[in-house]
Amino acid sequence: MSYVAPLDEMLFLVENVCNIKKLNKYQQYAHLDIPTISAILDEIGKLSTKIIEPVNRLSDLSPPKIVDGEVVCSPGFIEAYRAIADGGWVGLSAGSEFGGMALPLVLNSCANEMMGSACLSLSLNPLMTQGQIEALETHGSSEIKNIYLPNLISGKWSGTMNLTEESAGSDVGSLRTVAHPVGDGSYEITGQKIYISWGEHNLTENICHLVLARLPDSAEGTRGITLFLVPKFIPTGSNTIGKRNGSITSSRLTTQGKVTVGPGMRVEAKI
Repeated sequence: MSYVAPLDEMLFLVENVCNIKKLNKYQQYAHLDIPTISAILDEIGKLSTKIIEPVNRLSDLSPPKIVDGEVVCSPGFIEAYRAIADGGWVGLSAGSEFGGMALPLVLNSCANEMMGSACLSLSLNPLMTQGQIEALETHGSSEIKNIYLPNLISGKWSGTMNLTEESAGSDVGSLRTVAHPVGDGSYEITGQKIYISWGEHNLTENICHLVLARLPDSAEGTRGITLFLVPKFIPTGSNTIGKRNGSITSSRLTTQGKVTVGPGMRVEAKI
């Protein structure tokens, strides 16, 4: 049975339960009337049913493979992802300053619901990137925002969250990954992470990892955790990438050994 996007139900909930019309009192949402919202949902529905849903079965029949140490995604995933990115849906709720649509989170939730229902495995990629965009918008330095946000919002790059360790799953505060400052504004991170959703793939030219680690003198538990932004390839400019970063290994989908984080790449986001 093919997926059918519940457009009427979503529009009803957005209008009558979420009461999205209240947002019209804010200048940035003054244009957001019900016909506009309906058109947005309709476009996401078409994308989900016509482009994303067909690759769901293909990924079962032909799962991703490791070829020469690189992960090659299932057939159709590159094309479906590009449709998501080119449509602007990765940055639906991201700020307009860096290319996002700046639409309410409730519409982003509707979009993710439809894309996830069509193909959950693929939809997790933009979902993880959206979480990174929000973190950087809130906590990133101007340098980080200017380099990373345009590329993440456009879907040119993607993001992940490196949280879980073999000895620190649900007990995040016991993680052992350590970040050592090297004196030039960068850090070397020593540790191993597991279960990294979309930790390696061939959909984007760069993969940006938010790694939970602690400084040598940090407090115990969750208060001592810092987020570090660790790109697979070190950016050499706002739209270009350089050499591969440290020893982020693709074949095991883990961040292990020493990883050098470029100057200014520390994100001051305490958990």
